[in-house]
Amino acid sequence: MMTTLVRKWTIGQVLPYAAAAFGDRVALISGDASFSFRYLDVLSNRAANGLAQRGVGRGDRVTLYSSNCWEWIVAYYGILKVGAVVNPINVMLTPEEVVFVANDCGAKAIIASGDKGPALLAIRKQTPIEHIVLFGQDIPAGAVGFDHLLEEGAPTFQAVEVEPDTLSTIGYTSGTTGHPKGAMTSHRNVLTSTAMTAVMHARDDRDTVVSALPCSHVYGNVVMNSSFWYGMTLVLLPKFEERQVLEAIQEHRATMFEGVPTMYMYLLAYPERSKYDVSSLKRCTVGGQTMPVAKMEAFEAEFGCPLLELWGMTEIAGLGTTHAYYGKNRHGSIGVALPGVECRIAAVEDAARTMSAEEVGELMVRGPIVMQGYFGNEQGTRQTIEPDGWLHTGDLARMDKDGFIFVVDRKKDMIITGGFNVYPAELERVIAAHPAVAMVAVGPKPDEMKGEIAKAYIVLKQGHSAGEQEIFDFCRQHLSAYKVPREVLFVEDLPKTSTGKIMRRQLKTLDAA
Repeated sequence: MMTTLVRKWTIGQVLPYAAAAFGDRVALISGDASFSFRYLDVLSNRAANGLAQRGVGRGDRVTLYSSNCWEWIVAYYGILKVGAVVNPINVMLTPEEVVFVANDCGAKAIIASGDKGPALLAIRKQTPIEHIVLFGQDIPAGAVGFDHLLEEGAPTFQAVEVEPDTLSTIGYTSGTTGHPKGAMTSHRNVLTSTAMTAVMHARDDRDTVVSALPCSHVYGNVVMNSSFWYGMTLVLLPKFEERQVLEAIQEHRATMFEGVPTMYMYLLAYPERSKYDVSSLKRCTVGGQTMPVAKMEAFEAEFGCPLLELWGMTEIAGLGTTHAYYGKNRHGSIGVALPGVECRIAAVEDAARTMSAEEVGELMVRGPIVMQGYFGNEQGTRQTIEPDGWLHTGDLARMDKDGFIFVVDRKKDMIITGGFNVYPAELERVIAAHPAVAMVAVGPKPDEMKGEIAKAYIVLKQGHSAGEQEIFDFCRQHLSAYKVPREVLFVEDLPKTSTGKIMRRQLKTLDAA
């Protein structure tokens, strides 16, 4: 059944299907409000009509700029119903960065949270944006209220028919070097990732999932789309906060929680965790960065459910690998390729050569989830996708004889110290196992003799203490001498993205704190 859906369907058809299949069951809980599948479909119809009345249609790009809320979801499906292309961007982007993205993709409209209004109106003339639509009340002159859009839009709308391989989404990469690039993904890309993820995790209409992942991020987007397509109830939180997550799991008897490693580490370290009933959880997922095995084991022991690691990226519209709920769960591994997707480990210096089992090389992906390319950037596309369809991920990894993949590190994050390659993720996994450590990140520090040395930035658990020498000694028990960090800095927190991923490249800012 799902193969047929992925082959023929588009994202704009997800809510109409869900409305017909699941009707008045609760689809979404956001704050104090709840929405049925049928009502979400009607609201997105109203949004689609409102956009269409303003000339937004097939192929137009619409930027979506807000934190998690029900309006974001309604706008997302409304955009895709009119045949337009959605451009979901990180809520943390500055006005200058929004100008670049809007110009780069040629955005015709932008839909955003009310607090973004003044800045957007100020930069409007620097962009091709014709319409600014804002969530909330007290809409400033020059913008349109999203509520007004819904009020004037009719409750019925026939989704514009487009082919599954039509462009659906332009998602911008983080832009760690130079300007970010807009990854173009089709309806087929997004729905294949969504469907195959659901198959691997056995998601169905008996599930309730709690998520604080930004819907604008591909991980959060897969969580959202799979929830509605498969009849799940999505409890959407505006941001991660330990108490709110635990309360939501307990109140709604959630069967799933999905997050990045730092979220699980915060939950483990939360002093009042034992006050909440989390026995309803059947499985949880973790992605965005590799999760230290020690922390995965600690979470499973504390929360009583399996933690399934996954891996994905913007260029593949979501997940590329994960563990099957009913299969072997190998901690430390990102799992196996999704059904219908190929993964291999290629030699770093020669992408055409495939490495043998257990050899480290670059993880490469091929299949129906691979993006169409970077918007308006043919050179970047050629550098990332080989002529035979294999996508460079930039991740160093190894594959065991059973096909399970283990990420060693990002190629760009590798530290070269005295000629030796040191992978921060490996050090982080070891240090995270220390009983006093709540979170850790490892970054490079320039060194006159060795070129670079590894420096560990550590957040200690509440009520615990540890010294620099203690960390060194602990590392020496588990790591080769050249891998042991040469410096340790204890900090109160680590720099993170809006999704909760640790930003290794920002660790150096802690040195001046």
